[in-house]
Amino acid sequence: MIGLDTNILVRYIAQDDPVQSLKAREIFERRLTEKDPGFVSVVAVVETVWVLDRAYGLSSQEISAAIERMLQTDVLFVENEQEVFTAMVALRSGEGSFADALIGALGTRAGCARILTFDHKALRLPGFELP
Repeated sequence: MIGLDTNILVRYIAQDDPVQSLKAREIFERRLTEKDPGFVSVVAVVETVWVLDRAYGLSSQEISAAIERMLQTDVLFVENEQEVFTAMVALRSGEGSFADALIGALGTRAGCARILTFDHKALRLPGFELP
């Protein structure tokens, strides 16, 4: 398995830098295989979503489509895939931010009865409560 940093993912998705995007494409199309996949940590997914939103101004729909493609790619192993999927669905449906939804999904997986927050937007997500 080969670990992939956020900048590799962003360059592959955005295709906005002639040199780095080409190298990222070569990694995805030539180096990664089902037997030797790319490992995408949950941290790299969250950073990728943040960069696509803040730096590239992509919509929630565009970001969720990019995450969905990542999850469907046979040459990637996405850490906590089910929780990333849950967060992607929440983002797509407008229930909450990707990061908050992922925090909730990971908390649920860990057995948390609830997630305490001061973030009023996160309260739209299941399991979040004010302290």
